[in-house]
Amino acid sequence: MRILITNDDGINAPGLKVLEAIAGDLAGPDGEVWTVAPAFEQSGVAHCISYAHPTMISELGTRRYAAEGSPADCVLAGVHDVLLGHPIDLVLSGVNRGNNSAENALYSGTLGGALEGALQGLRAIALSQYLGPRNNHIDDPFEAAARFGAETVRRVLDFDAASSGNEPGYRLFYNVNFPPVPAAEVKGLKACPQGIRENTRFSVEAQLSPSKRRFLWAKGGDQRAPVAAGTDAALNLAGWISVTPMRADLTCHASVSALQASLGTTDA
Repeated sequence: MRILITNDDGINAPGLKVLEAIAGDLAGPDGEVWTVAPAFEQSGVAHCISYAHPTMISELGTRRYAAEGSPADCVLAGVHDVLLGHPIDLVLSGVNRGNNSAENALYSGTLGGALEGALQGLRAIALSQYLGPRNNHIDDPFEAAARFGAETVRRVLDFDAASSGNEPGYRLFYNVNFPPVPAAEVKGLKACPQGIRENTRFSVEAQLSPSKRRFLWAKGGDQRAPVAAGTDAALNLAGWISVTPMRADLTCHASVSALQASLGTTDA
């Protein structure tokens, strides 16, 4: 198996080392793990690509590259430059430091990398480690992801191979979040929809620099806010690994007919 890995925390992030180990386990002794990751942290860039300017890429070692761009840029670089002409079996993005459950999924560069993999027609999975009081200060905050990452990916790939993952249209990709608990306290694996933290929004906070220039810092909301039962963040906070199948199609299909009825029929 040939696996391309990336992340949004940057080439030197500890979560990427965890992902390298997960990918190595999956690829096996006869497989290959290729890393193309951002040269600098790219958290919050979602599915951004560097469309208006070029991306510099540097070879740092055997099968290891850093690109001055987003996670989606890194996947494009991996598919169309670094591994051009060599089939890729799987794209893995992560392991993100922090959760990408609920509304965080929409901002996530980690998911942006997996989404680009799916748009390239490849199997793709994003992995994130939820952090909280029960795991933030243990020796390895990524312990749950490290312990259960490879087996989780295997089970998701088994489903993908047997399901509609290869149907025409936008390809499925998967959002995996490991709970904010030590590995010994992980309860298991559950498929679920994306949730929403009601009344929780991203915002900005102003700060003056020593030179009296005004800067705005982006702020996330309360990551332990209540969410609907059975959704990703709720399951994570209860100790479960969540797996959410996703597609690039943002259409609200349930509203199309009602909207058409409201608009009426207008001839061009």
